[in-house]
Amino acid sequence: MGEVKAVTDSEYENSIKESEWVLVDFWAPWCGPCKALAPVLEQVANEREILIAKVDTDSNPANAGKLGVRGIPALFLYHNGNLVGKQSGAMPKPALLNWIDQHMTADDF
Repeated sequence: MGEVKAVTDSEYENSIKESEWVLVDFWAPWCGPCKALAPVLEQVANEREILIAKVDTDSNPANAGKLGVRGIPALFLYHNGNLVGKQSGAMPKPALLNWIDQHMTADDF
């Protein structure tokens, strides 16, 4: 199915175009909610055709800054390289899947 991979600032632009669906997770090692979300993202990657691109904001702050990320975890969902959704904060797996599926089934792209 999908995959989870670490992405640097320099890889960001190519990564969001690497797969039809890409979910970017802006996170940091010291962030408790980010740690709680990590296994959920692994499960989502196993259940959906989606690339989970994890960006450590401590070592790769440029894109988080460009996108106006104020709090982490911050999730940005891309379809064919276009931003279609963003969400801040950790959420349980059913809520995350629902949020992703709403975008995947939307008729507006």
